[in-house]
Amino acid sequence: MNQYYLAIDIGASSGRHILGHKEGERMLLEEIHRFPNGMTEKDGELIWDVDSLFAEIKAGMEKCAAQGKIPVSVGIDTWAVDFVLLDEENKRIGNAVAYRDGRTKGMDEEVYRIISEKALYKRTGIQKQIFNTIYQLMSLKKRQPQQLAKARKLLMIPDYFHYLLTGTASAEYTNATTTQLVSPKTKTWDIELIKKLGYPEEIFQKIRTPGTVLGSLTEEIQKELGYDCRVILPATHDTGSAVMAVPSGKKDILYISSGTWSLMGTELMHADCSEESELHNLTNEGGYSFRFRYLKNIMGLWMIQSVKKEIGQDMDYGTICRLASEETIASLVDCNEERFLAPASMAAEVKYACRDSGQEIPEGIEQTAAVIYNSLAKCYERTIGEIEEITGKQYDRIYIVGGGANAEYLNALTAKATNRTVIAGPIEATAIGNIAAQMIAGGELRDLKEARECIYRSFPIEVYEP
Repeated sequence: MNQYYLAIDIGASSGRHILGHKEGERMLLEEIHRFPNGMTEKDGELIWDVDSLFAEIKAGMEKCAAQGKIPVSVGIDTWAVDFVLLDEENKRIGNAVAYRDGRTKGMDEEVYRIISEKALYKRTGIQKQIFNTIYQLMSLKKRQPQQLAKARKLLMIPDYFHYLLTGTASAEYTNATTTQLVSPKTKTWDIELIKKLGYPEEIFQKIRTPGTVLGSLTEEIQKELGYDCRVILPATHDTGSAVMAVPSGKKDILYISSGTWSLMGTELMHADCSEESELHNLTNEGGYSFRFRYLKNIMGLWMIQSVKKEIGQDMDYGTICRLASEETIASLVDCNEERFLAPASMAAEVKYACRDSGQEIPEGIEQTAAVIYNSLAKCYERTIGEIEEITGKQYDRIYIVGGGANAEYLNALTAKATNRTVIAGPIEATAIGNIAAQMIAGGELRDLKEARECIYRSFPIEVYEP
């Protein structure tokens, strides 16, 4: 009889419930439920509708029972940095504000009045992103101090959902590191830094690692669903789960977790918090089994998703890729510029960036997409050079995992721009990594090495030569 493991993978634009089980030496997947997600406006803020998301979480779990495929365990992963606050009665305070909201503008300078940017990087190893939790909390401290005063718990988004399922509050390690408030040496909250910044230390929950059995479902949830199962922490940061699914047994790998963001990097056993690393804006995010995901955040397919909504609504991504591949426009933009984080119009912003740099201005979805795809490939090329320079290692191939592994044109451009072989797939990397962590905890896989070998055998890949 199959043992089913349920991965609930929630991204910025959609979420899905994926059941996984093993047959022989292979892992098999089945999508049970899919639902939309996105930021909405409320009270002048960009927010996540976490109540609707939790209703979808339960709806998908109900479908498992309806199909007679009750999971032995479940784990949830989402994006990073965002959080909710709970009061002394465990009620949510304010909105679940989204990282693209403008509340962190200027908060970096407020933080640097207390600790310098260089000292902060040396202490945490996390690259500066204006939306990091450290800056979101500073915004609350400066503009809504009453919320921090009432807070008794801070829970990252997946930790909040796990809390609603089990009643147990925790802070999963991979997501906690993205707050820029965790020490890469002790791998726990940097309480001295938290105190220095004036944040209430008591709101930060105990850090637990992927594979931790958080507990059973609450009695209330069991009654709603009609069954019980264990809640096991995956790498709750979706990139942490996706990197677990890189289909390689090699020690030194170079990957791109490609989706809304492109996260390009390698794995280190020790964080690199050097000045050189800071200069290149590389980050040391926590990974499975205390590895470090040494990577750079690149704006990624968010740019394509945005222009599709604006000027390519009637096209699918395959068509956009094909049309872009037929264009000859040579204009390039810096995908990491802050101007592309949350512009009023992405298509217009790409035009403005080309105009500002004296390049040909793209017209229509075809040329706009071509500029974005070529710019991403160029950014990947630069990032490889930086990583190889700092690590002193050479990488002959790039593993692209996640939804972006479907972007054939971008994969081909990446192989050509970097002069590296590109291995694309698996596409469902985040859900696969989530399930792998549960299978390891459940004893069906020994460790990460065996999990990656199983993933290599189980899912198709495409190879692109330079």
